[in-house]
Amino acid sequence: MLKIFLALTLSPLWPLGENPLPGDPFLIVNKRTNEVAFIHEGRIQEIFPAATGKTPQLTPEGMFTVTVKAVNPYYRRKNIPGGSPKNPLGARWIGFDAMNSNGRIYGLHGTNTPSSIGHYVSEGCIRLTNDDIIRLYEQIPLGTKIFITNSTDSFEEIGKEKGAIQ
Repeated sequence: MLKIFLALTLSPLWPLGENPLPGDPFLIVNKRTNEVAFIHEGRIQEIFPAATGKTPQLTPEGMFTVTVKAVNPYYRRKNIPGGSPKNPLGARWIGFDAMNSNGRIYGLHGTNTPSSIGHYVSEGCIRLTNDDIIRLYEQIPLGTKIFITNSTDSFEEIGKEKGAIQ
């Protein structure tokens, strides 16, 4: 039993503390600019335009952990199968544990309305274009930390503060 506990807690997928470890993949969502920064190996790799909550309260702020990933996610609320052009979740789902959820309530996902990107339109999730979420999905393992903020600081400043950028 002790061996299993140690194996899990020493695993790179175990959510260790508040900040990412240096070099780990890390996401920063800035609701002020509606952008997502992907940080890996201590530097900003890419910045994606995004859409966030209709009101500031809808997209939660803080440090969270990616707990669920799905290809062509099913949209439960309206019973729309994954892969359908009517599915508002688009091509990928990267769910995180905000508000004591299990990664199935809040997430980064694609969209069937790419014109919404850059706007405040969601019920709390972070939307990316399908091309961007597909590219990001491949680089984000379970256990990745995601920091959501509404800040005037640059991604570099935030990344340094959180230990993702040296």
